[in-house]
Amino acid sequence: MPPAFLKKGHTMELDYEESKAKLVAGLQKKLKTKSKFYFNDLAKILEAKPREAKKIVNRMVQERILEYWSSGSTSLYGLPGTGKQDAAEGKE
Repeated sequence: MPPAFLKKGHTMELDYEESKAKLVAGLQKKLKTKSKFYFNDLAKILEAKPREAKKIVNRMVQERILEYWSSGSTSLYGLPGTGKQDAAEGKE
């Protein structure tokens, strides 16, 4: 069964809202074990192909629902205000 945003008859905005809620809920469930996630982890939560997942994740980063973190060789995503890195930088 394809993800909601690939079904015919749905608007992009509705699909984005559904995907956003699904991703935030999925990340909140996993916050007890880790705060930053690889892109592939996010695509699995969304049950989406990488190209479609990338559009959703990028929009969520632009809207500051997700934050992007890179060490230079590794790129990770997480919810703002979570994780050791955030505490070390003195953010609340």
